[in-house]
Amino acid sequence: MIKWISKLTLCAMLLPFLALAGPVNVNTADAETISESLEGVGLSKARAIVEYRRKHGPFKSASDLSLVKGIGERTVELNRENILVAPAPKK
Repeated sequence: MIKWISKLTLCAMLLPFLALAGPVNVNTADAETISESLEGVGLSKARAIVEYRRKHGPFKSASDLSLVKGIGERTVELNRENILVAPAPKK
């Protein structure tokens, strides 16, 4: 019984880490999706990413995110595997 409770507790502790949505295209995603997908990026920073993209065009690399005020190189490195920079689909 104790082993079962311990395993259940461990799963409950790990669940928030599994909830990260994973790869996100920062050239097409909205602020909510970006903030849910990237570690250390809250809604305010995600909105800054979307605004920077609107003003300056699409990001060419994950490293370009560090050009956004409030997004440092450390944040980019923590999330590099989950940052996609695919072009937006043509309309």
